[in-house]
Amino acid sequence: MAENSLLQIFERDGITNVEFVESNILDEVCIRRIGDELTAVIDRKGCPKIVLNFQNVNALSSSALGMLITVNAKIGDKKGKLALASLEGPIRDVFRITKLDKAFTLCDSLADAMSSMR
Repeated sequence: MAENSLLQIFERDGITNVEFVESNILDEVCIRRIGDELTAVIDRKGCPKIVLNFQNVNALSSSALGMLITVNAKIGDKKGKLALASLEGPIRDVFRITKLDKAFTLCDSLADAMSSMR
């Protein structure tokens, strides 16, 4: 029996929009599954353009940050683009404090992230 996806994935105008099903991305097994699902999306694309929408996310562990760094590197290896959308409050603060706001394209809204891909 297949496990339920932890991501909702939509394609529009050559851009993959990924939304998280879980609001708390803290569990190691959950993080590994999300990483595997994102890697599968990246592997299917020649030059991936991916927006990760954090609108539903309330908490993120340091392991989740590590997984995002790995995903960003894989996309970069394929000369693709990654944007993170709708990071708010404490989650945005974590990216700023860890200086990951310099490593990722952070956008206030999904619309801004989609525009950054063009």
